[in-house]
Amino acid sequence: MKAATILSLFAAAAVPSATTAFTAAPTPIQRCQDVRIQATQLNLFGNAFKNDDSLGKPQNAGLTNGPKINEVTINGKPVKAVAGQKVSKVMASARVKMTYSCQKGNCGTCEMLMNGRVEKACLAKIPQGKCTIQTYN
Repeated sequence: MKAATILSLFAAAAVPSATTAFTAAPTPIQRCQDVRIQATQLNLFGNAFKNDDSLGKPQNAGLTNGPKINEVTINGKPVKAVAGQKVSKVMASARVKMTYSCQKGNCGTCEMLMNGRVEKACLAKIPQGKCTIQTYN
């Protein structure tokens, strides 16, 4: 190519045509909006808003077939609990006074009546269905 042809190409690129519209420079707000749009289009945020996989798979996401809530009565007070939960944890969450010593089932300090049978609260678990608990304290 000749030097004159190259210069004419640069000149044509630098000089706008008569139909080119000139607008004012973008305002700071417009620039921020442009950056925000570009950031989301480029997926710069990645998986920042997803749940953390290190926590493991949730046991029940509020859908069907989750743990069944049982009606438990402790000293006449109705309490909701899940079958298989430790009685000591249910009593603590219901703020029922219970004395413990070893918490391993050796001493018998935490004995109570559960559905008419003597059980140790530190070892017993909430059964399926209705449950009545009476403490000796």
